Amino acid sequence: MNPTLETIMNHRSIRKFTDEKLTEEEIHTIVKAAQMASTSSYVMAFTIIGVTDKEKKAQLRAVSGQPYVEDNAHLFVFCADLKRIHDQSSKDETVLTSLQSTEAFIVATVDASLAAQNAVVAAESMGLGICFLGSLRNDIRRTSEILNIPEYVIPLYGIAVGYPDHKPEQKPRFPIPVVYHENGYAQDEREQKQLLTEFDERIKDYYDSRSENQRLDTWTNQMDRKYSKLTRMDVTQYVQGQKLNIK
Repeated sequence: MNPTLETIMNHRSIRKFTDEKLTEEEIHTIVKAAQMASTSSYVMAFTIIGVTDKEKKAQLRAVSGQPYVEDNAHLFVFCADLKRIHDQSSKDETVLTSLQSTEAFIVATVDASLAAQNAVVAAESMGLGICFLGSLRNDIRRTSEILNIPEYVIPLYGIAVGYPDHKPEQKPRFPIPVVYHENGYAQDEREQKQLLTEFDERIKDYYDSRSENQRLDTWTNQMDRKYSKLTRMDVTQYVQGQKLNIK
């Protein structure tokens, strides 16, 4: 296995970091790696905000509820960004309609996510640990206020980066037949259900035996809890208020 694959295959979320900060060179290397991700039609529809201000970090921690939003070497916030196109365009009705379409919103979120994954692989290849922070959307309007986000820009998630201060066990992933289907979506629901039942047993063993935060749980139970309550339902209205995904 080559070093790139080793880095990818060894991924795990890190939530405890040492006090060592990133150098400017390390930060810029991560950003440059993010910029080299594929981008739809050369749109490059993302912006990365590095949060270094202690007060802003504390405010974002209050939104997230997670200490590692504040306690890390560097916090990156990845944003879907169509503002540059809006500002540089002729602003005729066709351009505005295009920018406000669901397709444009998908392009921007995909561009940002491709860039973010490049940043993650780069950081981990440098011996750093990372944790994605979708919890910044717990109050997306407040996150937007803290970071001075303008129209046509959406803060999607943060990535906490730093030198790991623990080594958690790697969380299992689905078996390949669950996520990889050939020549069309797999329609054998019984087979898929059996695969997920077997995966639940594996996850139960993982949670029961891991060194930190042991519990009795399965993937199915987690999903039932997650989707049986309405959360972040304000995101739709916020996104549309930013002039995106409304056409």
